[in-house]
Amino acid sequence: MDLIAELNREALEKELPKVAVGDTVRVHVKVKEGSRERIQVFEGIVIARKHGGIGETITVRLPPARSPRAPPGR
Repeated sequence: MDLIAELNREALEKELPKVAVGDTVRVHVKVKEGSRERIQVFEGIVIARKHGGIGETITVRLPPARSPRAPPGR
């Protein structure tokens, strides 16, 4: 078995939350401003899933800030 396949298998053994298209998720993004770093948290709806396994990516859309469905305080 090659090294990459072995690493993928080990990473996939960990229990990860199930995310499906249409789910609302909170995303934590590291933002660097000059010499400072902070974590920016935003909430959005999953609109796409691509690839699979360890390299899977999701696309999250933020709701419009003035939408009636936007969470309070935005």
